[in-house]
Amino acid sequence: MTPASAASLSASPSQPAAAPGFIVLAGATGALGLLIAHHLRQRGASVRALVRPAALASAEAESLRLQGVEVVAVDYQRAADLTRVCQGAACVVSALSGLRDVIVDAQSSLLDAAVAAGVPRFIPSDFSADFTRLPEGSNRNFDLRREFARRLDKAPIQATSILNGMFTDLLTGQAPVVLQGPRRILYWGSPDQPLDFTTMVNTAEYTAAAALDPSTPRYLRVAGETATIRDLQAAAQQATGKPFKLFRAGGLGLLATMIKVTKTLMPAQDEVFPPWQGMQYLHNMLSGQAKLAEPLDNARYPDIRWTPVREVLAAQQ
Repeated sequence: MTPASAASLSASPSQPAAAPGFIVLAGATGALGLLIAHHLRQRGASVRALVRPAALASAEAESLRLQGVEVVAVDYQRAADLTRVCQGAACVVSALSGLRDVIVDAQSSLLDAAVAAGVPRFIPSDFSADFTRLPEGSNRNFDLRREFARRLDKAPIQATSILNGMFTDLLTGQAPVVLQGPRRILYWGSPDQPLDFTTMVNTAEYTAAAALDPSTPRYLRVAGETATIRDLQAAAQQATGKPFKLFRAGGLGLLATMIKVTKTLMPAQDEVFPPWQGMQYLHNMLSGQAKLAEPLDNARYPDIRWTPVREVLAAQQ
């Protein structure tokens, strides 16, 4: 098992100087957005959270206020208002989640507003495996992020995308890999392909640190742990004290066929994460195409403790 933190060799200041101004956070009432807001406040940042009008009275919005976050309702189609709430910010962070109307359209409106307001930096809602290495059409959600990235790269603003592999948290639920009932590790292809995993909490911690660091590059790549299918088997056994077996469902060609069939029978085009979308993500990772390039950037903020897969699985017992 290879803890990515040990392999991370990127050099950077251990205590980057905080940029002046405050942080604008879009998508702040989502699961990742709430965590980013929390860690920004933990680092002493002033935060202005942008929420849809319908979410202004939600429990999530109230939680943000209790942490000292300024909560502002916005309409992404009102350019002047969006520009006004971005004025004076040091960085705009997007944790928006959705399909084209959000990832491309709403984020483009947010980007235009940030540029118009003179905000120096922008962090888009990427938070994924390395979609920059994938061919068009291999993952619907990644295609949308790549389309927005092309717009972002043309904008007069310093951009930083944070790529973190798969959220480790998904291994205990949405990603059907670690099967607790039958005690199997399900996979396609090779059990020795390295895979990148990062918890949502660690991703939020890192994003908060990056938002306050004016020297970030275009891409930051991190992984709480880089593990193979065999490593996942060992982690599950250590976490539960019970034996797990590997279950190879077939090759990557079979998985690709299953994706096509599932997409035909259950298109669910309006859902952000239909079953075939999760299968595309697994294919991207198991093929090695979306593997994060090394050296990773884990060591950029040395105060972050990276959570291994074993601890996430153990917490579910």
